Amino acid sequence: MSKITRPAMHGFYDGHKDTFLNTDVSDKTQATQEHINFSSELGKVPMADTDDIYFFEGKTAAGQLPVFGSEPGEPDYTPLWHEEIVMWKAGVTPTLLKSDTDVEAAVKQGNLTKTEPHIILNCPIVKVGKSAK
Repeated sequence: MSKITRPAMHGFYDGHKDTFLNTDVSDKTQATQEHINFSSELGKVPMADTDDIYFFEGKTAAGQLPVFGSEPGEPDYTPLWHEEIVMWKAGVTPTLLKSDTDVEAAVKQGNLTKTEPHIILNCPIVKVGKSAK
Protein backbone atom coordinates (compact mmCIF):
# COMPACT_ATOMS: atom_id res chain seq x y z
CA MET A 1 0.00 0.00 0.00
CA SER A 2 1.33 3.43 -0.85
CA LYS A 3 1.16 6.46 1.39
CA ILE A 4 -0.86 9.55 0.61
CA THR A 5 -0.48 12.99 2.07
CA ARG A 6 -3.34 15.37 2.87
CA PRO A 7 -2.82 18.81 4.31
CA ALA A 8 -3.99 18.97 7.91
CA MET A 9 -5.98 21.99 9.01
CA HIS A 10 -6.71 23.48 12.40
CA GLY A 11 -9.85 24.73 14.10
CA PHE A 12 -10.90 25.81 17.56
CA TYR A 13 -13.10 23.95 20.00
CA ASP A 14 -13.72 25.28 23.51
CA GLY A 15 -10.54 27.35 23.60
CA HIS A 16 -8.04 24.91 22.12
CA LYS A 17 -6.89 23.86 18.64
CA ASP A 18 -7.91 20.59 17.04
CA THR A 19 -6.47 19.14 13.83
CA PHE A 20 -8.80 18.01 11.04
CA LEU A 21 -8.77 16.73 7.47
CA ASN A 22 -11.19 17.78 4.74
CA THR A 23 -12.13 14.73 2.67
CA ASP A 24 -15.60 15.16 1.12
CA VAL A 25 -18.21 17.88 0.64
CA SER A 26 -21.73 18.16 -0.75
CA ASP A 27 -20.91 21.23 -2.88
CA LYS A 28 -19.23 20.72 -6.28
CA THR A 29 -17.60 24.16 -6.40
CA GLN A 30 -16.12 23.81 -2.93
CA ALA A 31 -14.87 20.31 -3.75
CA THR A 32 -13.01 21.68 -6.78
CA GLN A 33 -11.60 24.66 -4.86
CA GLU A 34 -10.37 22.53 -1.96
CA HIS A 35 -9.26 19.53 -4.05
CA ILE A 36 -11.47 17.15 -2.10
CA ASN A 37 -14.19 14.69 -3.13
CA PHE A 38 -17.64 15.83 -4.18
CA SER A 39 -20.45 13.69 -2.75
CA SER A 40 -24.03 14.50 -3.66
CA GLU A 41 -25.12 11.90 -1.08
CA LEU A 42 -23.74 14.06 1.73
CA GLY A 43 -26.32 16.67 0.78
CA LYS A 44 -29.04 14.17 1.73
CA VAL A 45 -27.80 13.81 5.32
CA PRO A 46 -30.31 15.44 7.70
CA MET A 47 -28.89 18.58 9.30
CA ALA A 48 -29.91 17.17 12.70
CA ASP A 49 -27.38 14.35 12.18
CA THR A 50 -24.48 16.81 11.80
CA ASP A 51 -22.90 19.49 13.96
CA ASP A 52 -21.92 23.11 13.30
CA ILE A 53 -18.61 24.20 11.87
CA TYR A 54 -18.24 27.97 11.66
CA PHE A 55 -16.17 29.46 8.85
CA PHE A 56 -15.27 33.15 9.02
CA GLU A 57 -15.39 35.34 5.92
CA GLY A 58 -14.37 38.96 5.48
CA LYS A 59 -12.43 40.80 8.15
CA THR A 60 -11.34 38.60 11.08
CA ALA A 61 -9.21 38.80 14.20
CA ALA A 62 -5.60 37.69 13.80
CA GLY A 63 -5.29 33.94 14.22
CA GLN A 64 -8.97 33.19 13.65
CA LEU A 65 -9.61 29.58 12.62
CA PRO A 66 -12.83 27.69 11.93
CA VAL A 67 -14.77 26.82 15.09
CA PHE A 68 -16.25 23.37 15.77
CA GLY A 69 -19.44 22.56 17.67
CA SER A 70 -18.00 19.34 19.16
CA GLU A 71 -14.95 17.07 19.08
CA PRO A 72 -14.13 13.36 19.54
CA GLY A 73 -15.07 12.25 23.04
CA GLU A 74 -18.19 14.44 23.11
CA PRO A 75 -21.50 12.52 22.97
CA ASP A 76 -22.68 14.47 19.91
CA TYR A 77 -19.41 14.31 17.90
CA THR A 78 -19.69 13.38 14.26
CA PRO A 79 -17.17 13.90 11.44
CA LEU A 80 -20.04 15.34 9.37
CA TRP A 81 -20.57 19.08 9.74
CA HIS A 82 -23.00 21.59 8.34
CA GLU A 83 -21.23 24.76 7.40
CA GLU A 84 -22.16 28.06 8.99
CA ILE A 85 -20.63 31.15 7.39
CA VAL A 86 -20.10 34.03 9.82
CA MET A 87 -19.03 37.61 9.12
CA TRP A 88 -18.41 40.53 11.43
CA LYS A 89 -20.84 43.38 10.82
CA ALA A 90 -19.57 46.73 9.55
CA GLY A 91 -18.22 48.90 12.35
CA VAL A 92 -17.56 45.96 14.69
CA THR A 93 -13.96 45.23 15.64
CA PRO A 94 -13.39 41.47 15.22
CA THR A 95 -12.29 39.52 18.27
CA LEU A 96 -10.77 36.06 18.34
CA LEU A 97 -13.52 33.48 18.87
CA LYS A 98 -12.44 30.02 20.03
CA SER A 99 -15.71 28.27 20.86
CA ASP A 100 -19.16 27.76 19.38
CA THR A 101 -20.59 29.39 22.51
CA ASP A 102 -18.57 32.55 21.75
CA VAL A 103 -19.72 32.52 18.11
CA GLU A 104 -23.39 32.13 19.02
CA ALA A 105 -23.09 34.87 21.67
CA ALA A 106 -21.61 37.28 19.08
CA VAL A 107 -24.48 36.44 16.70
CA LYS A 108 -27.05 37.01 19.46
CA GLN A 109 -25.41 40.35 20.37
CA GLY A 110 -25.77 41.43 16.74
CA ASN A 111 -22.02 41.60 16.06
CA LEU A 112 -21.85 38.69 13.59
CA THR A 113 -24.10 37.64 10.74
CA LYS A 114 -24.62 33.92 10.20
CA THR A 115 -25.54 32.25 6.93
CA GLU A 116 -26.25 28.56 6.49
CA PRO A 117 -25.46 27.51 2.89
CA HIS A 118 -26.77 23.92 3.43
CA ILE A 119 -23.37 22.37 2.70
CA ILE A 120 -22.29 19.19 4.49
CA LEU A 121 -18.57 18.69 4.99
CA ASN A 122 -16.89 15.44 5.99
CA CYS A 123 -13.85 16.55 7.95
CA PRO A 124 -12.93 14.27 10.84
CA ILE A 125 -10.97 15.72 13.72
CA VAL A 126 -7.84 13.57 13.82
CA LYS A 127 -6.09 15.15 16.80
CA VAL A 128 -7.68 16.81 19.82
CA GLY A 129 -5.69 19.70 21.28
CA LYS A 130 -5.06 20.33 24.94
CA SER A 131 -7.82 22.14 26.76
CA ALA A 132 -7.07 25.47 28.35
CA LYS A 133 -9.66 24.70 31.05
